[in-house]
Amino acid sequence: MASVLVVEDDQFVRSALIRQLTDAAHTVRSVGTALEALREVAHVRFDVVVLDLGLPDLDGSEALKMLRGVTDVPVIIATARDDEAEIVRLLNAGADDYLTKPFSVEHLCARMAAVLRRARAGGGEAPASPVLRVGGLTVDPLRRQAELDGVRLDLTRREFDLLAFLAARPGVVVARRELLAEVWRQAYGDDQTIDVHLSWLRRKLGETAARPRYLHTLRGVGVKLEPPAPESPLPEPPAPAGSVPAPPTPRHPVPEPPPSSQTIPEPSAPGPAMPAPTGPWPAMSYPPVSRPDESQPPASWQACPEPSAPGPAMPAPTVPWSTEPQPPVSRPTAPDPFAPDPSVPGRSMPGPSDPRPSARVPRVPPYPFGGGPR
Repeated sequence: MASVLVVEDDQFVRSALIRQLTDAAHTVRSVGTALEALREVAHVRFDVVVLDLGLPDLDGSEALKMLRGVTDVPVIIATARDDEAEIVRLLNAGADDYLTKPFSVEHLCARMAAVLRRARAGGGEAPASPVLRVGGLTVDPLRRQAELDGVRLDLTRREFDLLAFLAARPGVVVARRELLAEVWRQAYGDDQTIDVHLSWLRRKLGETAARPRYLHTLRGVGVKLEPPAPESPLPEPPAPAGSVPAPPTPRHPVPEPPPSSQTIPEPSAPGPAMPAPTGPWPAMSYPPVSRPDESQPPASWQACPEPSAPGPAMPAPTVPWSTEPQPPVSRPTAPDPFAPDPSVPGRSMPGPSDPRPSARVPRVPPYPFGGGPR
């Protein structure tokens, strides 16, 4: 089984190739332009590429030159051009085989098998890659497994390729351009892609760019992988405040002080023990506490004497009271504004006793401006 990239602009031919190669147990990916083929080859590693020359965006011969600048994957030309000079030119430009349309899928599979055999024979059997160890980091390229201090790391395909490439060169600074060419298989690219993958790899290794352990970045130069430096012993913690420091060890032995004449003898035997109490504890008696009687007032109060006899009665009033009716009190009244004025004759208002109330009031016509209702 091989991983195949089919570069064909004809949709019907491409569908037939995908179906027949998939039935033959091959893994197939297909594109219709040369630029898409370059993008796929830069990101995915294939075993063989089947290339058509009549592409819509770029001629197949130019696409072959660009493919050879990116990767060394075997390329089989599949086209309808049968000119001998064209075949020789393409084989010299880097093509591994040439196939003229129309052809059968069995013919194509046989050519692919022959190309893969030549590629393996030319490169020889790949020697068994030893397990790479850098400090506590272990990388197995054949099994594609990586462990850190016995714990397996969950890495993506690109992260493992980057880690294995750096682990094969411990302590060596690798330029970014070399990483793009060897790990990403790109002749050119953005440095941000490398920075992002290094950041993800550092996170899985349990380190940061500010405090690196395995991955070290030299700004403007490249990246290197080296074992972490041995940890220095931690300094002794300072003594707490208020504690008495231990005396330093003397360089010369200090003589013992002479025995004093007045020494305290060591007790030869313990003294007599205190006897235990044999009787009950005596009962404690206290004098009674005298409390004042709260129902009686204290003697210091001055009590008011009770009256022995009633006091003198209040004298009766000496002013006599009159029982005769009194005349009404005259009070001034305000003038009536509607009262008739006696000084002006003929101007008095008619009263209720006037038999002709309208005799003295001039009549007013109902329509003072003349005419009737309009």
